[in-house]
Amino acid sequence: MGKDKLRKFAEIATFANVLQLDEGKVMKGGWAKKHFGNDWPVVLELACGKGEYTVNLAKLFPEKNFIGIDYKGNRIWRGAKTALEEGISNVAFLRIQIETLLEYFASGEIDEIWITFPDPQPQLSREKKRLTSDKFLEKYNIVLKDGGFVNLKTDNDGLHAYTHHKILEWKLSVHSKTEDLYRSDLIDDVLAIKTYYEKKYLAHDKNINYLKFSFTGQ
Repeated sequence: MGKDKLRKFAEIATFANVLQLDEGKVMKGGWAKKHFGNDWPVVLELACGKGEYTVNLAKLFPEKNFIGIDYKGNRIWRGAKTALEEGISNVAFLRIQIETLLEYFASGEIDEIWITFPDPQPQLSREKKRLTSDKFLEKYNIVLKDGGFVNLKTDNDGLHAYTHHKILEWKLSVHSKTEDLYRSDLIDDVLAIKTYYEKKYLAHDKNINYLKFSFTGQ
């Protein structure tokens, strides 16, 4: 591991807004009160990377709590440091594998989930690792409150189509859908937030897909 990564790993261990592994388990069922000291809604960003979406959502919605989840601490470092430097107190980062989500969040604890530009896992042999596969949808259905939303932004047309197929298979409710976000009428301050990867895709004129769905009616 490079010196820069080691430095970032050491630094996030001192950040009050970063919880790692077992540190997060004690928050289960009480993230709002135990960690944030309020009773505001809790929103997750899964595979948050550098945390651009997490931090910018927190700025737009100061009366909601946002938790970015990723296993790569050197990526989390950037978002966590920005939040600390800018005094954004409604942001936290959790360094865990997303597969273990139910060990950290109770049934109905989460108001909304964002999945922004995840690894599409295009190989059929890796379908179960897609963040909208059955095993992950089952977890989201548990942790989300009734009527809670899942948002997926992706440049990958295959993952978008796969997710829409899963929505139909599960008989979920679609609230928004587009294959070309920036040429649609859906764009707003929230959807206009751009991650590091999204900026790269847009520079090459890549279309951005967006889906918003819920488990309403399940």
